[in-house]
Amino acid sequence: MGKIDEVRADMVKAMKAGDKGRKDTLSLLLSALKNKAIDKREDLTPEEETQVILKEIKQVKETLDMTPADREDIIKECTERLNVLNGYAPKMMDETEIRGVIKDVLKEAGIDTPTAKDKGKIMKVLMPKVKGKADGKLVNDIFTSFLQ
Repeated sequence: MGKIDEVRADMVKAMKAGDKGRKDTLSLLLSALKNKAIDKREDLTPEEETQVILKEIKQVKETLDMTPADREDIIKECTERLNVLNGYAPKMMDETEIRGVIKDVLKEAGIDTPTAKDKGKIMKVLMPKVKGKADGKLVNDIFTSFLQ
């Protein structure tokens, strides 16, 4: 069963349970998934579905970051949305796993101590390995700690 069917089924459950917040979030996610499929003019692959979900999560996080602290209503709504969307996102890599991948990429490239000049070359190999599995900003921050 694809994510579209899964989200649709969960949205129906939320409607029957009277959970308006969850229903609204799932409705937005379902729309995003369908729009991506329409743009592509064929069914989405699991990787593409994951990308859409991660994009939605990123947008909610950006809204949360830009919201003033006194707007508790928006903060609460964004937090609830994140909780719902995270249920559909794949498990993300933690810092230890990312460090392991970076070390493997450095070994493959034959680089013991990377410099700022090597960053572009290494990131070009590294990012496809962690795409959809780790936050790009976190990967960049961790990689920067390896630089000399």
